[in-house]
Amino acid sequence: MRRLIVALAAMAAILVPALPAHARAGFWAVTELDPFPAKVRPGVSYVVGFWVLQHGTHPYEGPGGLEPVGLRLTGEDGTTLTFDGTPLPEPAHYATSIKVPAGRWRAQGVQGMFAPYEIGTLTVPGGLKAAPPQFPVPAGAEVTDYWGPVKPPGFPWKATSVVPNRLPATTPAASAEPARTIRPAPAVAAAGGGSSPWREPYALVAVAVMAVAGTLLVQRAARTVVRRRPHDPSEREPREGEEVISMG
Repeated sequence: MRRLIVALAAMAAILVPALPAHARAGFWAVTELDPFPAKVRPGVSYVVGFWVLQHGTHPYEGPGGLEPVGLRLTGEDGTTLTFDGTPLPEPAHYATSIKVPAGRWRAQGVQGMFAPYEIGTLTVPGGLKAAPPQFPVPAGAEVTDYWGPVKPPGFPWKATSVVPNRLPATTPAASAEPARTIRPAPAVAAAGGGSSPWREPYALVAVAVMAVAGTLLVQRAARTVVRRRPHDPSEREPREGEEVISMG
């Protein structure tokens, strides 16, 4: 078992640095707020909408759900307030109700398995001062519209072209030819690669690790069989001085 662990660690040390930069650093998301109240007063409830966007441009596309999701406020004295998000009909869109005491608060987006996103500083009474973008989306990228009428406020993030996620079916021709459905164009992810962070590069790592583990287990099983093999044959030659009685 110790040899297996050492071999797996060595394989990971060799393969992980060889992964593309977007695969090693592409596991990130941003929290984008809907229009925020211009003035926030202490003890007053406000409904805040926000979006959690993987790579800053599309809904989370990994396995399972993205939970927990919400907003987190941290006061200067260390007090932490967490407001859980409720999913809205649009993909990656959430809403929550906040009620904040007076003070100066660090605002962050809670993004499930992703690291918290720095939204800015909320002063109560007062307003929100947005933090500089942690992951600016470069201009000129192609993005996909997953949403329809209701979109994230920053959409299309300075993109030069937009790919619709769903295209309408064509109108039947006069010759009574059945209508054909145009399949949606493949989604193109921006700013961080065109695939999820654990797809192709991490699949190669997983296959290599499983291959090493399988080889070591087979070798160990083979050594066990050799140790358990009987050393003396069932029949042997008579030794000197022994009498051999032959039957029949």
